[in-house]
Order: sequence, then C-alpha cells, then structure tokens
Amino acid sequence: MRAKPSLSTKLLGWYDANARRLPWRAAPGANVADPYHVWLSEVMLQQTTVAAVRPRFAAWVARWPDFASLAAADEAEVMAAWAGLGYYARARNLVKCAQAVVAEHGGRFPQDEAALRTLPGVGDYTAAAIAAIAFGKRAVVVDANVRRVVARLFADDGARVHRLADTITPDARAGDFAQAMMDLGSALCTSRAPKCLLCPLRGDCAGYASGTPEAFPARKAKPPKPTRHGTMFWLERDGRVLLVRRPGEGLLGGMRALPTGEWQGAPPGLAGAPARGAWRMLDRAVGHVFTHFRLISALAMARAERQEAHVEGEWWPVAELASAGLPTVFARAAEEFRRERCA
Repeated sequence: MRAKPSLSTKLLGWYDANARRLPWRAAPGANVADPYHVWLSEVMLQQTTVAAVRPRFAAWVARWPDFASLAAADEAEVMAAWAGLGYYARARNLVKCAQAVVAEHGGRFPQDEAALRTLPGVGDYTAAAIAAIAFGKRAVVVDANVRRVVARLFADDGARVHRLADTITPDARAGDFAQAMMDLGSALCTSRAPKCLLCPLRGDCAGYASGTPEAFPARKAKPPKPTRHGTMFWLERDGRVLLVRRPGEGLLGGMRALPTGEWQGAPPGLAGAPARGAWRMLDRAVGHVFTHFRLISALAMARAERQEAHVEGEWWPVAELASAGLPTVFARAAEEFRRERCA
C-alpha cells in the first residue's frame, strides 16, 4: 500500500505547477536564488503589493545591481528612487545593510540566520526568508499569507503559528515550501472567501473541516487612529517650486518634500510657512493614512517675492516635479497645486 503524500509533498507539487513567475524568484526546484534579489524583494514587499513592486524592483536592480553599487550610492538618490513605496526607513536601512555586507562580509550575504539578523534592517522574518529562499537552508518563514494558511490548517487562533509552521516545514526545498505557502495564501487561502475547493491541502485543513475557515486566525480589533492636521505650502517663482529636505530622522526622514508646518491636533493655518507672502488657502485638503495616525493637510499657495528667492531649500522646475521623488502624500498635494495653477 502506497504511503499517503505528506502535506509538504502535496504543496510542493501544487507549487511546481502554479508558482508565480516573479523577477526575483528562481524556478521551482532550483533551491537557491540570487541573495541580493531575494533580500531586496522581501524588503520592498513589506506592506506593498507585488503589482506595485514589480516595476520598481526592475528599475532598482538596473540602477544598483548588487551590494557594492548600492553601498556606494548617494542616500538622497536612493530615497528618491524609493518614493511611493512607503515606510522610508526601509530605504535607509537598505543602504546601511549593503554597506555592512561590503565592509564586514566581503560583499556577500552570510547564509546563517543568526548572522543575517545582525545586519541593519534584517529582522527574524527577513533573515529566515533569505536563508531559505536564497541559500536553501531549512528556516521557518512566516509572513501574513503564511500565518493565515497555517492558522487555518491547524484551526489555530494565531498564537502558535510559528511553532506550528515549524512542524510542517521540510528539510529539503524549504525555500520553495515558503514561497508555495505565500502563493497559496495569495491565490487560494485568501482573507475573505477562500477557494477551498481548489486547495491542494483541503484534506489536511482543520479550518476547512470546521466549516468556517474564515474564522482563523482570530481577528483583533484595531484601535482607531488619531487624526493630525497640517498645512503644505506651494511657494513658486519663475516656474519653479520650493522643495525642502525633511530631517534625517523621523517620519519620511531625508525625503524631498513640500514645506509644511508641524502636524498637530488642530489645523495650524499658516504656521510654519517657509516665507512671508500673500498666501492663499485652497478650498480642499489632502488626506493620508500613516501607520499610527491619519493626516489631513490644508494647502496654501503663494508666489515668492524677489527678496525671498534665497529661502532655504531647492527651487525645483514644476515641469520636472515627477523626478523629485516626493513621498506619496506630498506628490498628491503637488498634483492638487498643479491643477489649481492650471484652473
């Protein structure tokens, strides 16, 4: 009598036939992938969709194809290239990590999880992903998709997911297994309306057997986010707009941006304006949701007087503003200002 296929065997068979073709991945069965590509994609994919990352990944590796080129890159250029991907500390850590790899490891990633965790910006998840996917080491890789799949397989509320994932992670093809779990969670074992009838693990799934797979893992109620208010300023002269560099530490640190006053509990009006002038408040605002708060920003426009031509910052051509690398919230504000200019 033939032995029943293991869970990992069934999942890897499904992955061999259905794996997503992604530019940072090796083909199923290769068991190793480019460590630089794996690391970069894992960092980019944190809180960002695959669809958004695909073109940005291609542009990035064309510009900085390896650790050495990234380690030597100008941080301001890196931050501008990262614009729109969010969580900008990740971009600063990419440069710091590349510099550490070059200086301390001869330009090559260490293969051990513990050594990987000593690098800037590399936490438990990223270290496990690199070890498994790039080097074929057995490592337990748990992202949001994997967490959902494992919780449903064991009808677990989510508290024991890493330990449970460890029990089903195979010694061989651990990287493919991790990516298969990710793909299964993305394509079939979705948060809502999971496609259980198509799932290769349906017969092993306690969540499916319960009749309510969507109940796993347990969802925690999110506390409401506080709202902060600010004003963004568009100061223009001779077809150029004033941009400033945000402080290196803190939210959107080191990024080019429109001048703005402090973000606080009440609308600040024109407090923090970069220069005196006949400021005009627009009749609309820009909203944005950050990790810990919501921002509602008023918009104010003015033309620079002659004596204000030398205020601190850069005078950036309005026609070339797309190349400034503004963070998303400031890019959206800039579009509102440009529409107002053309009205």
